[in-house]
Amino acid sequence: MLLTIVKYGTPVLRQKGTRIEAVTPKIQQLITDMLETTYAHKGIGLAAQQVGLALQVTVIDVRGVTDRPCSLEIHGQAVDVNSFMPLVLINPDVKPARDAADATGPEGCLSFPEIFADVTRPAVVDVKALNERGESLRFRCGGLLARAVQHETDHLHGILFIDRMDRATKEQLRSELEMLQAETKAMLKK
Repeated sequence: MLLTIVKYGTPVLRQKGTRIEAVTPKIQQLITDMLETTYAHKGIGLAAQQVGLALQVTVIDVRGVTDRPCSLEIHGQAVDVNSFMPLVLINPDVKPARDAADATGPEGCLSFPEIFADVTRPAVVDVKALNERGESLRFRCGGLLARAVQHETDHLHGILFIDRMDRATKEQLRSELEMLQAETKAMLKK
């Protein structure tokens, strides 16, 4: 089932998600619906907050992106990223890899239609989470996958990609952001 994606200005986007203690049929259905919604909107990731739920679950699928490389390692061994997709992260813990450099790259967000900007993040991260079956995952990723994991995990903590932009970039986008926020708030009042 397609879910409604909430836009900037909706309070749930600023809420920290509740940890998921058990992967119930309801959570599994939410994951299925979130993936369907991501694909329908041609996105690469979606967090529960973006569909109006303050929970610690996100979905990611970078298979459709061919112009931005990704890397993935499990137990120090390189793994084909595509074979690991779609990726479901429940209660993720994401940390910059030791000695990871920062990388600046373009980001967008389904909750911010048509707004894109460069954001600087660690280029490689270590991730611990549960998957859609409640099994433990541990991996290291880089490139676009690392960016997507960090972007979506931020959502789970009420942090938006505009919070990671430098001041000059955010200032350039200010009128667009204010307009989107005003439209959202007006719609919420109806």
